[in-house]
Amino acid sequence: MVTLAEVAQRAQVTAATVSNVLRNPQKVKPTTVERVMAAVRELGYRPNLTARALAEGRTSTLALMLSNISNPFYPEFVLEAETAARRRGYFLLVCNTDDNPAIARAYLDKIAGTLAAGVIVMNTDVSAGELADIAQRGSALVLCMWESAQATRALPCVTVDYTHAGGLAAAHLYELGHRRIGALLGEGSGGPQSVRLRGFVEALAARGVAADAVKVHACRDSIEAGYDAARALLSEQPKLTALFATNDLMAIGAIQAAADIGKRVPQDLSVIGLTNIHLAHQFRPALTTVGFPTAAIASIAVALTIDRIEGIKPKRDAYKVPLAELVIRDTTAPAPKASRRK
Repeated sequence: MVTLAEVAQRAQVTAATVSNVLRNPQKVKPTTVERVMAAVRELGYRPNLTARALAEGRTSTLALMLSNISNPFYPEFVLEAETAARRRGYFLLVCNTDDNPAIARAYLDKIAGTLAAGVIVMNTDVSAGELADIAQRGSALVLCMWESAQATRALPCVTVDYTHAGGLAAAHLYELGHRRIGALLGEGSGGPQSVRLRGFVEALAARGVAADAVKVHACRDSIEAGYDAARALLSEQPKLTALFATNDLMAIGAIQAAADIGKRVPQDLSVIGLTNIHLAHQFRPALTTVGFPTAAIASIAVALTIDRIEGIKPKRDAYKVPLAELVIRDTTAPAPKASRRK
């Protein structure tokens, strides 16, 4: 294995200079950087990351712990987080808990503060109190996209304004004349997505639609569960003209369910989701949804975690990203005239 000293000898500089070039090239003269990098290429040098971590007392790896990598939202988020981490000179380690709190605890026990200098924790069944205890050991833990108010007070957190997002969906359906509306409330590892639903119901109430007029069916946040829940809800409430799902996967399941029972989307039934995963515009009919600013959320979460690792005092420990936006596609339309009510 080629050593740092051999690179220094080939480039006719000190080992310290080689280290600076590899870690902070902007602080070294361009001619020296060019000479060192030529030696690196010629010798095929690869830095020993384990040795570097031991020497510096920390690793240059971040961990991103998520609940289920099969959910399309998470790979999309991982891509944005990996890009943000790489800009700061960090590697990203993805830890999939498979909706199992025991796996989540095992990851945290093995990687927090050892294999990973910091951990970004997305929805998980591990409580905020447990995570706060782990953080007390000196690990840089940041929550991301949690909806629990208790969690967001316990640890640094980056999330979106779920209430506003639900309100945008409600306003859109109301403006289209829908008054007979159902909702699919998703539940994942982080618990029910109730803040999104609350924002939806409150926005309708502000427009004169009673809260109990919204018919709600709870289910897991998946296409399959959304399908089953939508069929059940539409069977119980056949006069519904619109469905709101607290995430896109359930909304896609609802569209499939509507087709199987003979309802046309959007002529007979409007469907709106929340998240704006790539599948939302790839599916047919393309899904109307409220989009989350995934890139901004990932970038802020990574920056907050690295700042804590490097001892940089953040401006604040709680960020609520307010940039959710309505994305109108093909699954919403004006309510059928016969069904409109004031």
